[in-house]
Amino acid sequence: MPIPDHAVVFAEGPWGHRDITANGMRFHAAELGDGPLVLLLHGFPQFWWSMRHLLQDVASAGYRCVAPDLRGYGGSDKPPRGYDAFTLAGDVAGMIRALGARDAVLIGHDWGGFAAWTTAALYPALVRGLVVLGAAHPLRARTALVTDPGGQLRASAPLFTYQLPWWPERALVRRDAEAVATLLTAWSAGGWRDDDALRRYRAHMQIPHVAHSALEYFRWWMRSQFRADGLRFARLLRRSRIQAPTLQLHGGADPFVLPRTAAGSGRYVDGAYSWRVIADAGHLLPEEKPKLVGQEILHWLDELDRSR
Repeated sequence: MPIPDHAVVFAEGPWGHRDITANGMRFHAAELGDGPLVLLLHGFPQFWWSMRHLLQDVASAGYRCVAPDLRGYGGSDKPPRGYDAFTLAGDVAGMIRALGARDAVLIGHDWGGFAAWTTAALYPALVRGLVVLGAAHPLRARTALVTDPGGQLRASAPLFTYQLPWWPERALVRRDAEAVATLLTAWSAGGWRDDDALRRYRAHMQIPHVAHSALEYFRWWMRSQFRADGLRFARLLRRSRIQAPTLQLHGGADPFVLPRTAAGSGRYVDGAYSWRVIADAGHLLPEEKPKLVGQEILHWLDELDRSR
């Protein structure tokens, strides 16, 4: 694999590339289509490329789709701090405003789903619809770590490893970031393997500072459970129930965020809520089942627009 650089982030396709200035940051994003704004938020250890199928499918249905690299990932800025949920939600809210939209539908996977949940709770006026892929509501995830030690706590074992200083970063990038391919393959189901996508994700992880930034999200999440900022975050989410119509899709064979953990998220939603399990899929829904996930989302978007 060649020495990585930012070229992997600027993949050619029907989309264009742009920068978005929001929340004091510069974010790189891929953009396609015209119409109501839809933000597609990727997860770990990927970048905007994981949303390429949805980017095209949703844009073709008459939406303006923007898939940014989250703070610290891809072509976006990589500051030393700011990898907490409050800042992440501020980033997403700032992008919606910077793109000149009154509001947006958020489609988030993994950490992008965490960002989508949090933004919908803290900035309800900016979120007209919410689609979450492979991510439990933050309060549900927090509870499951305590109440399900033999299940969700065990499935979250990598998060404890990531708390160590420096060693996890080195492990992620060792041997051309082989660990990225190993992790993504383990989190999928049914033998999923896309060699081109894995090559891109491995090259992306070797961009300077990406590995450290990506792990800082997990460090904040685990450490904040026992700190004042984490307790304040939990209290705020308990008071800020989700008002936006919400579609939650989850892989029935997800080994990282267990289906029984994610299934409890609906209790925090006051808006119209739909839960769908994709039986033979793992954690990587936008990669493993792009057509099925796209169909579910487009059907839900059509219903959302009709109801409005």
